[in-house]
Amino acid sequence: MLDFSDASFSDFFASEIKASIDDPKYAVNGGSKGKRLRFFLQNCDDATAVRTLSALWEHRSEYLARTGSKDPVVNAQALYQGMIDRISGGAAAQPAARSAAGGEVDRQKIAKIKSNLLQVTLLAPHARGYAFEVFLKDLFNAFGLVAQEPFRLRGEQIDGSFLLASDIYLLEAKWHGQPIGVAELHTFHGKIEQKAAWTRGLFVSNSGFTDDGLVAFGRGKRVICMDGLDLYEMLEREIPLTQVLERKVRRAAETGSAFVRVPDLFLH
Repeated sequence: MLDFSDASFSDFFASEIKASIDDPKYAVNGGSKGKRLRFFLQNCDDATAVRTLSALWEHRSEYLARTGSKDPVVNAQALYQGMIDRISGGAAAQPAARSAAGGEVDRQKIAKIKSNLLQVTLLAPHARGYAFEVFLKDLFNAFGLVAQEPFRLRGEQIDGSFLLASDIYLLEAKWHGQPIGVAELHTFHGKIEQKAAWTRGLFVSNSGFTDDGLVAFGRGKRVICMDGLDLYEMLEREIPLTQVLERKVRRAAETGSAFVRVPDLFLH
């Protein structure tokens, strides 16, 4: 179990998984960290298992880098990914077509997502914020991103989280009348900086972001951004959400820009 002590193992589960690994029910087969972890994984749902294994992998990678140790497991990355695929890849394949981005897309799924977003727009203003969070959670899950419900930590609210290519992203979702400025961007980035070093963030603002706010926010942050037009372009072009996020992440890595619009990511 790497460098975990009993205390740090408990803290890891409390902060990353929102679970108490010290609960006696996980010690049915023995009280060691390994036996408790094995029982936890055997008895939790698939989404929680994927989230747990991904967080442990990130901790493992940091541990090896910090200690300068050689990975004792041959081809560990491929073995790990194979295990994740076996857990999360059991859903039956859906009818698919080619998207405007060149990948496969389930048009029935896209149509349902469009309908769900329309329902959000029809709500009264005070109800839209929560409904938008629910819509985004369903959207992430529709594309296999293992979304988690909004949760509250001491002194702060997190609108949810999801898993993209083994990276954990925290979510900030806003449905405001006015574009988001630099203050809200900095506040969200501050939440990200208080978490584990590998945590990233996605800020989704239906009303967009001010140009001045994006300039003041700067480059090289651990946050990428989407707006309502991004959602519209994604659905109209029938582009899978995973492709949109992957291209945003890559462009942010290449340019430092937190917000690049979908039309600029998919020029054809």
